Amino acid sequence: MATLISQNAVVKDKVKKIKRKALDESLQLDVAQEMENSKDLDVEKPKKKKKELKENKQAEIEQEMEMKKLENALFGSLHPVEFGKDIDETEDSALFFTDRSANSVLSVYEEDAKIVNIDEHIQRKPVWVDEEEEKTNINIAKINRLRKIRKEEDETVITGSEYVSRLRAQHIKLNPSTEWARKDKTYNSDDDSDQENGDVDSILQTTEDLVVKDGSKLLPGLLEYSRLVDANAQDPSSGPINSVQFHRNGQLLLTGGLDKKLRFFQIDGKRNTKIQTIFVDDCPIRKAAFTPDGSQVIVSGRRKFFYSFDLVKAKMDKIGPLVGRDEKSLETFEISPDSNTIAFVGNEGYILLVSSKTKELIGTLKMNGTARALAFVDGGRQLMSTGGDGHIYHWDLRTMTCLHKGVDEGCITGTALSSSPVGNIFAAGSDSGIVNVYNRDEFLGGNRKPIKTIENLTTKVDFMKFNSDAQILAVCSSMKKNSMKLIHIPSFTVFSNWPPSNRALQFPRCLDFSPGGGMMAMGNADGHVLLYKLNHYQHA
Repeated sequence: MATLISQNAVVKDKVKKIKRKALDESLQLDVAQEMENSKDLDVEKPKKKKKELKENKQAEIEQEMEMKKLENALFGSLHPVEFGKDIDETEDSALFFTDRSANSVLSVYEEDAKIVNIDEHIQRKPVWVDEEEEKTNINIAKINRLRKIRKEEDETVITGSEYVSRLRAQHIKLNPSTEWARKDKTYNSDDDSDQENGDVDSILQTTEDLVVKDGSKLLPGLLEYSRLVDANAQDPSSGPINSVQFHRNGQLLLTGGLDKKLRFFQIDGKRNTKIQTIFVDDCPIRKAAFTPDGSQVIVSGRRKFFYSFDLVKAKMDKIGPLVGRDEKSLETFEISPDSNTIAFVGNEGYILLVSSKTKELIGTLKMNGTARALAFVDGGRQLMSTGGDGHIYHWDLRTMTCLHKGVDEGCITGTALSSSPVGNIFAAGSDSGIVNVYNRDEFLGGNRKPIKTIENLTTKVDFMKFNSDAQILAVCSSMKKNSMKLIHIPSFTVFSNWPPSNRALQFPRCLDFSPGGGMMAMGNADGHVLLYKLNHYQHA
């Protein structure tokens, strides 16, 4: 028994060893096979990558082509296609068209499809693509107005994208492109009629004004203006406004009145911001004015002295009384255009000439009657004056002599004078409300007949002012409500729509035009400075 057991054990051991060898050999074969397979995979991987890149590029190209097709179907091409040429309308099939939205750029009618020629390389990409178009189905047989876009008579339902392409083709069919709008259209120079058509087309191809307006000529009749925010809206005066004037820059405005305050405003027509207020303790302001060079402001009242405010140094200086003079009021004055001389109206017909630099009296002029109004002419070399004797005097300031004296026609007492900044026209107003407009050369030559007599005012003329180009003359009287007129100088007619019908002017007392003519400021007895924009003028 023992021997049998031992023999069986030996046989079992041999069997186990044989099995282990077989397993080891199979494992070695598997590892070797895997190594070979991995080598094959390594060789195949770059091939697959190249194939994938090519497929991706091709997919991108196809997608871009689809996007271009959809864009052309929705928005049309960059170059409009001409439809409606060389079409035979004898066949009934013209009522239908071939849908080529899947293979071509644009679906058109069968006859029109022959002339479609669009370069796909210059098409713009759509901003967005509506994905719902493919999912939407539309019954074109149910609605009467959509039956015309059917391909076949029994066709009922189509997709959304096909519906869009058919509608666009139908629109182009009914609205062909206009030939005159094409930039590349050429004309035969030998044909005069074609040349004329070309001239007309060149006009139609532009959006510029066909009639160029002359910005320098103001037409009579109606004055185009608009009311803006009051110039002193941020700080109205508690008393009547006696002076308003624009600075030479057109943006700064001064106001002065009986409340003894000199105010400066930044004028923009919207906010009109207040810059500064100066209180003059001992002088209710009767007149305040910039010097033409814009460096200082002269302020005066019914006092024997006046004030000079330096804009650069922001300093107020009190000047006077003038040496050798006993005038108790220097409320009326004018400044020469060269800013060198200030002329004050004195007592008993005297005119006081003061240097604007030294503020000293440099000379006097004497009229026969009382002096009421002054105006500089000829660039400051001459001075005009009028007053109680109804005459107009011309003075030469270089020789301090009277050049000419003439009667103002129909005037008993002269109350206002104004000379135009351009040309030789001047206006003279009287206490009866009559305004005479003269040519200065003719007046000095002996012809004392006025060019025009304006009789629209019925009370004393207190103030007159020409605008910058002498096309408008403003005249006003402070003794009557809304007693202000604007005269068109070239035609010497009054603007019929001024003053405004709402009677907003109240009692006008002073007025000024901006240097560019675009704005007009008017001060009244209520302490307000009304601001208007004159639409004819482009600049303030």
